Amino acid sequence: DVNESKLDLDIEWPNVFKHAHAVSKTNPFWNELSSSNPFVHDIAASNRSENNKYLSVLKEKPYLFSIASSNSDSLASSGDELNIDCLLRKSSARRSGLSKSVSDLLDINQRFIRKTTPQKTIASDITGLQNDREAYKNAWLSHRQLTRSCLDLEAMSHSPGWAQTQATDIHVVCKLNHEGGSVQLPDSDINIHVPVGHVLPGEFQEVGLKAILNPPLSFNNELSITVSPLIELRLSNLNTREAIFLEVKVAAKVKNDPLSQVMSDIVCFSSLSKEGPFKKLENCYTYQDTVQVKLKDLSHVMYAVIAIQANKIQPPATNIWDYIHRTVSVGIYGPKYIHPSFTAVFTVFGHNYIPEKLAICDIKKGRKNMPPVVFQLWGKHTFLLEKPQDLNISLVSCDPDFEVKVDDPSKNIKEEELKTGEMVQQQFLFSMLGCREMHFFVFLVQIKVLKSCQVTQFHVTTPDPAPKLSGIINRSKCLQNRKETKSASLLLIPSVKYPKFQDKTLNVNTYGVALKTVLRQNKIDYLLEYFKGDTIALLGEDKVKAIGQTKIKEWYVGVLRRKIGLVHCKNIKVISKEQAMDTADSELTTRNLVEQIALPFKKLTYIYSVVLSTVSENVYDWRALAEVLGYLHMSLDDFNEAHADKESERVAHIVKRMKEDCHTNKKKRLFLYELIVALLKIDCQGLVARLTQDTIILTSAVKLGKYWRELAEKLARLTKQQIEAYEVPHQGKNGTVALEMMWKPAYDFLYTWAAHYGDSYRDVLQDLQSALDKMKNPVTKQWRELTGTLILVNCMEVLRASAFSKIEDEE
Repeated sequence: DVNESKLDLDIEWPNVFKHAHAVSKTNPFWNELSSSNPFVHDIAASNRSENNKYLSVLKEKPYLFSIASSNSDSLASSGDELNIDCLLRKSSARRSGLSKSVSDLLDINQRFIRKTTPQKTIASDITGLQNDREAYKNAWLSHRQLTRSCLDLEAMSHSPGWAQTQATDIHVVCKLNHEGGSVQLPDSDINIHVPVGHVLPGEFQEVGLKAILNPPLSFNNELSITVSPLIELRLSNLNTREAIFLEVKVAAKVKNDPLSQVMSDIVCFSSLSKEGPFKKLENCYTYQDTVQVKLKDLSHVMYAVIAIQANKIQPPATNIWDYIHRTVSVGIYGPKYIHPSFTAVFTVFGHNYIPEKLAICDIKKGRKNMPPVVFQLWGKHTFLLEKPQDLNISLVSCDPDFEVKVDDPSKNIKEEELKTGEMVQQQFLFSMLGCREMHFFVFLVQIKVLKSCQVTQFHVTTPDPAPKLSGIINRSKCLQNRKETKSASLLLIPSVKYPKFQDKTLNVNTYGVALKTVLRQNKIDYLLEYFKGDTIALLGEDKVKAIGQTKIKEWYVGVLRRKIGLVHCKNIKVISKEQAMDTADSELTTRNLVEQIALPFKKLTYIYSVVLSTVSENVYDWRALAEVLGYLHMSLDDFNEAHADKESERVAHIVKRMKEDCHTNKKKRLFLYELIVALLKIDCQGLVARLTQDTIILTSAVKLGKYWRELAEKLARLTKQQIEAYEVPHQGKNGTVALEMMWKPAYDFLYTWAAHYGDSYRDVLQDLQSALDKMKNPVTKQWRELTGTLILVNCMEVLRASAFSKIEDEE
């Protein structure tokens, strides 16, 4: 059991998070930004901490666990319903740091200066800026690239980007001492590792890292192809004793056949100039799709790019693409808010780095070119492309209120454009039909390979419409109108149509006949017991690897006597549905399936605020959720003014209501378990998968404690120095991490490790299970909930096929 004293979750974040809530999530190194942003020098200087040599994942995203909610943030185990208030110290400002304006920053700085002793400014100009709000604002806006004034309402009404004021170049700067550390470019798989002793004790190294999206054209030809962006590395100190390492996850792998392995190789090139000339580096190591390069000859400014080169092309191969498996990454970019007419930009990248913001320079309105604008990433996707071919791109609105303009429904990207390795963009103009109320909607992106039948498609959800300025100017009138229409029908407000859950017998196509009797003296959760000759329904043919009583084995997910569990593959003979004689004991209803596969969530540890925000942002119909949770009686009259604005706020209100009801009846009701059951009943499987991975990572960290070091060695082959780097941010005054605090570096590691899998949640769970099982004293021998979640994800397909039939949808 986890309790408050054990976890000590009242984490003492640096004052930068307590007083200056405006830290950007893309810039975890706020404390060292004085060189690139002199206008916030004093804010950064006043909050500097001498111990910020390393940064934890928890500190990079300080509000990862405390996303704004009206209730207290608490870490709760659904087994004992802990209610630990104030997990993280709340900021004095309610608004997220990501949305603070220049005026907010100035106000925070002024309030903080009044509470502390005045500090000396470096230059009198900075003092002048602090005392003159208008001068401060003008200096800030002049400093930023690609900006427009936030106060120019006329420009705001015509701009597709709605007054974006963020710089588009994603870069990071970090100051390290002689103990070294790692620097990661935000939202990427690009890292710089600085070893211990890189600089002399008492000296520092400032590391700057930046990705240039278009790699050099000279490396993209018949014999060569770039698989990473052009990486800019800046160093402040060249008085070094140790080399540094560049680690990049690339967008291709060499095929496993002998010819490809002999004829091609992954190499790294470096240069002192962006334009070259480039030289090949010798110390380049590859593990699957990750490349690590040892940089010996250091300079203040360096450029590096990863490429795959072929010695020569041997028929039947025609170019370098025939020797590799190439992954193509695409991103859909659009304005921060949608308008009655707006542009979405489809972008193909020659690498797997997809930035969160992108400068679009050729937006057109009518016959006029609009000024450059910063668009936000709305959605992304990756797919395998065997060779460069012409691609047909089409965007289709899933909402009848919006359409893609007639001349824009599909566009082509040429084979030659893909061969260059540069970004390729296609613009699609959306427009609203009629004079209906603006709302977010979903559209389909379809990518067709013209010379084959290959089709890749994915859905993208737009952001919300821009807030109405009239609502800010005349709030009282807005509130009056809301009171008059609060009980009205929600016909104008769009909602995703969730399928109706059907409680009926599972449709099973594969069975297994038990070849031996298995009865265990000590019962093991999630493992079936059976007699020789029993007919067991198999819920799919995928196998699960997990530890049994003593050994790691392969298992099928099966049903016997209305119980779901694992059965050893070697103990059954797989037969078809037609061969099965008596299947009465292996029948199960969809309702029983949902209730059983959600059982692990009764014992998993979770962060309430994270669950609340994740669900409210990803469920688009509060009525559908309320119905499956048993709140059929609720109407709009049950929402107060604060919860009636947006669908996400209504969904959050429903979740909070259920949390309160579960809290009052702890013995019979468990919040997370009931929520997962409800989400499965409205077919939110993607959301369930995300919650499953989040809770498993957190619970595993808590269960492991100090033994996370052994796991880190098995999962990622971390060295002792790398393990210590994870623990430094959580060390106490005595220089060690207390046992009850060991879950924090464990969480940092698991969170970072899982992020490399992208959306492959099933692989995350299976690889974590396998690694835990192989430890000297596996925690999975007693803690079986991870095995239970593997059963859950392996049952999703059969659940969807049985509980949400197409016939019901057509009716």
